[in-house]
Amino acid sequence: MIRSMTAYARREVKGEWGSASWELRSVNQRYLETYIRMPEQFRSLEPVARERIRTRLTRGKIECNLRFEPDASAQSSLLLNEKLAKQLVEAANWVKMQSDEGEINPVDILRWPGVMSAQEQDLDAITAEILAALDGALDDFIVARETEGQALKILIEQRLEGVSSEVTKVRAQMPEVMKWQRDRLVGKLEEAQVQLENTRLEQELVLMAQRIDVAEELDRLDAHVKETYNILKKKEAVGRRLDFMMQEFNRESNTLASKSINADITNSAIELKVLIEQMREQIQNIE
Repeated sequence: MIRSMTAYARREVKGEWGSASWELRSVNQRYLETYIRMPEQFRSLEPVARERIRTRLTRGKIECNLRFEPDASAQSSLLLNEKLAKQLVEAANWVKMQSDEGEINPVDILRWPGVMSAQEQDLDAITAEILAALDGALDDFIVARETEGQALKILIEQRLEGVSSEVTKVRAQMPEVMKWQRDRLVGKLEEAQVQLENTRLEQELVLMAQRIDVAEELDRLDAHVKETYNILKKKEAVGRRLDFMMQEFNRESNTLASKSINADITNSAIELKVLIEQMREQIQNIE
């Protein structure tokens, strides 16, 4: 299915640990370029996220942002090592009895290394949920690309119909153009009072016909239209194939314009160039 390289998607996930959101946006690019921003505590996820993007996208400049908001209550939970605290109190009391001076300060006990500790969040569980959210964001992102891609496909198919119409128009005019050019050549010879043998005259007419005959170019344009329709039906990324086809279209339209000896055919050649350029501009956004 045709996919655009321009898209945006956002997916948020919430849990007891807080909330996280992924934002994906992209613009057209010849190759795949990925820029990832995430909080420092999740920096280890960057290669994983990059690989998941690479396996599902082939072209485009991708900006991937992860925002994380921890739950304040979960973050402030403290754990008391009661066993260690009791040992410290007993030791402090023994010291006090020996010197019979001073008092035990509870805050000093709590400050002792290992007595108090912050409750650590289960980063493995959080990571699993965040990566699942990334997969969901990529799903939405691809749907957005395919939706815009379908619109681009319709525009390209409309231009292909225009190309076929111009080819049909030129082909219908060619017999009349050939006759006009033959009569013109014979008229000039008569005007110049040049007498040619029938064989020589036929040779001149054949050479003239070869110079202005565009049947081969018209056939190739028809073939390119057919092949472009086939490419648009493919499931994989087709942007590069379509870009190559536009080069082939341009080559034939340029030859058609160079062989033209008729204003109508020249106008058709110009119209073909306009249609091809319009397709090329749209194809620049196709993955």
